[in-house]
Amino acid sequence: MNDATANANSEVPALLDLPPLSAAHFARIEDKVAAMMGTEADVVTMQGEALLPLEACIRSAVRPGSTALNIITGPYGETFGGWLRSCGAEVITISAPFTGAVSPQQVADALRENPAIDFVSLVHAEAATGNTNPVAEIGAVVREHGALLMLDAVASVGAEPLHTDEWGVDLCVIGGQKALAGPAGVSVASVSARAWERIAANEQAPRRSYLSLLDWKDRWIDGGRKALPHAPAQLEMLALEQAVDRVTAEGPAVVIARHRAAAAATRAGVRALGGLTPYVLRDEDAAPAATTLRAPEDLDAREIVAAALAVDAGVPLQAAAGALAEEMIRLNHYGRAADRGVVLASLAALAEGLRAVGADAAADAGAALKAAGDAWDATIGG
Repeated sequence: MNDATANANSEVPALLDLPPLSAAHFARIEDKVAAMMGTEADVVTMQGEALLPLEACIRSAVRPGSTALNIITGPYGETFGGWLRSCGAEVITISAPFTGAVSPQQVADALRENPAIDFVSLVHAEAATGNTNPVAEIGAVVREHGALLMLDAVASVGAEPLHTDEWGVDLCVIGGQKALAGPAGVSVASVSARAWERIAANEQAPRRSYLSLLDWKDRWIDGGRKALPHAPAQLEMLALEQAVDRVTAEGPAVVIARHRAAAAATRAGVRALGGLTPYVLRDEDAAPAATTLRAPEDLDAREIVAAALAVDAGVPLQAAAGALAEEMIRLNHYGRAADRGVVLASLAALAEGLRAVGADAAADAGAALKAAGDAWDATIGG
């Protein structure tokens, strides 16, 4: 063995030589995640990014000829509509502007006008558009109607309260990669007893498929979680456990407070900065995980972001994708970035970015940093 090979072998991370993850350990991780989700329902931990269980939930619970209500407040809601239609459902759509949230009254009106609706899909918080929806109130309306409620809580878990059972959510999907500051490679869906009944009665529900919730139920849950149906994504599962343990140790309320403070500080700072405005109009509709900003009409958001990152490449700024790329800037203050220093550094970089692209209004960095700091203190103190 030459020196180069010896050095390379000495640097192999210990995580490559871990003992196999046992079924008992896998089940303990699921229980920790379920507690964080506020559910006593069955959970299915799927070995992939959260789009996997989201699609699995829709294809499992939605049968041909059914009627679904799809609530769109961002790009993920649009994706759900395509899956629902491909399942053979008639899709009723509520589209809220990306500047705000959907109201419970809008949902109640849609359900009253379309009594056949038996499935409702909703995103709790859209990191891509920076808005969040009032799930507790919407859940009460859906429960009274009798439909199943599927909730995408990927961007909200850890950043704001999530009470899956209390809110009457039948299918709730979370991922670890945002506010939990964990891995993207595994994700979890909780499945209520009502949802299992619907899935079992659906002849089109996936079987013998990576999308199958029923396979997990038959081979894992109904067997008492004693034997894993296949080799787990071990490193991702261990990372998910560490992410949940870290949030538990810090205190979920403390983590939620950090995210709320980050959103409040960002919005206050931007208003004092000048040149940019919060894209989501009302503070109560703003997601704690990310804040979206509207660029001046005569400037390209992508150029502002590029100029800001040239000043500080470490701040979590990005331009929006797709049709909003020219007008929307996104500040991702989730996970470890839900931090006072990160927010202040991001505002300082934005101020320099605006100056670099020749914004008409001179950005007042000093005022922005003071306003942001005051808002952070007021939120954490409250």
